[in-house]
Amino acid sequence: MKLLNKLKQELQRLRNPKKAKILQGFFKTAKGQYGEGDIFLGVGVPLQRKIVRKYLMLKLSDLRELLLTNIHEYRLTALLILIGKYEKAGGKEKKGIFDFYLKNTKGINNWDLVDLSAPKIAGNYLLDKHKERKILYRLVGSSDLWEKRIAILATYAFIKDDQFEDILKIAEILLKDEHDLIHKAVGWMLRELGKRDQKTEEKFLKKYYETMPRTMLRYAIEKFDKKKRGFYLGRF
Repeated sequence: MKLLNKLKQELQRLRNPKKAKILQGFFKTAKGQYGEGDIFLGVGVPLQRKIVRKYLMLKLSDLRELLLTNIHEYRLTALLILIGKYEKAGGKEKKGIFDFYLKNTKGINNWDLVDLSAPKIAGNYLLDKHKERKILYRLVGSSDLWEKRIAILATYAFIKDDQFEDILKIAEILLKDEHDLIHKAVGWMLRELGKRDQKTEEKFLKKYYETMPRTMLRYAIEKFDKKKRGFYLGRF
């Protein structure tokens, strides 16, 4: 039996209809919502991680097939395999996986899929490639919600390496974005920046806190003390 079909069958055998129903609501899959059309099997991520170990030899073409489906666990498992391949790859192979990732963003279309994969593939690949980071600004300018979030989450790898320039630039660009999931992602990354360098975060906040979306600000200041949070939230 084809390895890809074995993976699909294994995920199907583990399906949990009750859990799937809960996940369908949690990930906003109804008509007009951000996850419209997404179908869940109800297989938890820990189980998927165990399965992945047996399928790391799948080809990129197989992973593309999984990413093109509307079954959430197929796409998440494909990304877990892709991360595993990336971590074991050499330089040229990493470049190929990075390019594959960016060519298949249509299948990376819910926040958990983005948050799982963007720092470990896009962010890691660009960690020492400053000139190539212009791709992130193309993604930030996209009309696609998930491409914007990929750009934001990619900076998580930079932040953990004490490189803050790109998250500050991207946050500034997205101050007027209208989507709540972008506000949350930017605020989260600003918070992570603040854990490493609160002075740099506050310099940004003092410039923009009066105009930035409340959700973005609330996420950004979550780790501040009560008095400081009160100062920044005072305008609301």
